[in-house]
Amino acid sequence: MTGTPDQPGPEPLTTPEAPRDLVGIGIGPFNLSLAALAQPLTGLDTAFYDQRPAFHWHPGLLIEGATLQVPFLADLVTLAAPANPWTFLNYLKTRERLYPFYFAERFHIQRAEYDAYCRWVSENLPALHFRHHVDAVRWNPEHALFEVDHTRLDTQGEAEALCRTHAKNIALGIGTAPHIPEPLKPLTQAPGVPVIHSADYLDHRDTLLKAEHITVIGSGQSGAEIFLDLLRARPTGHERLHWLARTEAFAPMEYSKLGLEHFTPDYTRYFHALPEAVRDGLTPRQWQLHKGIDADTIAAIHDQLYQRTLHGGWPDAVLTPGVAVRTAGRVGATRVELHLEHLQQGTRSRLTTDAVILATGYHERPLGQLLAGLDPHIRKDTADRPRVDEQYRLDLDPAITRTGSNIYVQNAERHSHGVGAPDLGLAAWRSATILNTLTGAHPYPLPARTAFTSFGLQSPHTPGATTTGHIGGQRGKLVRLKS
Repeated sequence: MTGTPDQPGPEPLTTPEAPRDLVGIGIGPFNLSLAALAQPLTGLDTAFYDQRPAFHWHPGLLIEGATLQVPFLADLVTLAAPANPWTFLNYLKTRERLYPFYFAERFHIQRAEYDAYCRWVSENLPALHFRHHVDAVRWNPEHALFEVDHTRLDTQGEAEALCRTHAKNIALGIGTAPHIPEPLKPLTQAPGVPVIHSADYLDHRDTLLKAEHITVIGSGQSGAEIFLDLLRARPTGHERLHWLARTEAFAPMEYSKLGLEHFTPDYTRYFHALPEAVRDGLTPRQWQLHKGIDADTIAAIHDQLYQRTLHGGWPDAVLTPGVAVRTAGRVGATRVELHLEHLQQGTRSRLTTDAVILATGYHERPLGQLLAGLDPHIRKDTADRPRVDEQYRLDLDPAITRTGSNIYVQNAERHSHGVGAPDLGLAAWRSATILNTLTGAHPYPLPARTAFTSFGLQSPHTPGATTTGHIGGQRGKLVRLKS
């Protein structure tokens, strides 16, 4: 019997004679999507582990009114299986909110609503096990299975029991971690100086608002939303805000209809087929596809600033792009001095501030520590990154893959699959691809074409959606949708 996310019950451990078909590590939106699509499949034994007590999605950034940058159709399952019971529309139906949503005419839902929807799914899938910290993953050649060692935690987060689960396949969905630029790392650990990452913004908002002067660093959507929230909370003429960014402009995100086709399976296949050096050179140039600001947020910021000029004067807010933080240090006990360089002018300056919010993005969590026992079996590219095939499988030693076992990755493959790797709009398609490949069947038929744009002169190969059911030289077992 499994427990609820708040009260995890004892989970029956598997033996080498009765391994699970799939073990997921991490329960963020991507592995939650995989679990939701796996749940209706008969004959597929799965378990997903996460050390947190329950599902929460970026709680520090659930700013009131902030919306997703993808339409509500980019939920956990709809774009692969619109009749699946875990759609966002079915969530609304169970909450008796379908008609209010219909009349609200919202294509982009609030982040807080997406978080609540995902939590509803997580609370109803018995394969999910919260308060389980995965310690290591190894390959057992004697039984031709993965061993997943994990620690069950009590309600205080302390170790309660050591466990081991055997699995034929692994799905890594361990997510990303906040990125702190090197010059500011020492400050985040210093007491008395509020220097925080945007991921923790709401936890510190009240303290930040008491600061006389606040600096936001970073020109992406999070930085813009935080700057707007601070601006709205400060009195006219006494805003005392700085907004700094390395990018050359506070630029809008690419949101044209053809531009958005970079987040289709067609573009993902095209990108994956490019040479490694071409992919590495292309990704930094595509920053506006995923690091820009949506037009509504830009407009709201400008409206707020303009409103504050109606009675004469200018708001006490400075917005400067093209600026890098060279170094930083403490001034006294409670202030920070930022040493700045304008990248185009070549000029330098100093800024003293009372609080700093780092909207500096996220980096993929390294797989090395978790997969240390598998490192000799993982093939790497020239930059020492794991090679990932089109079906999201790590390139492993044939001694493993010829048994039919694989490790799948979710949002750890931007270097091989492009800017769509962290995009919620590709979650259901990637999860369906994984399940189609893992089972060797096609429980989720996927379209062969998804974009009007032809990204190359020739299609690199038959789309992954139409591949046959052979995995690592072995035919996968057939599964069917439950009636």
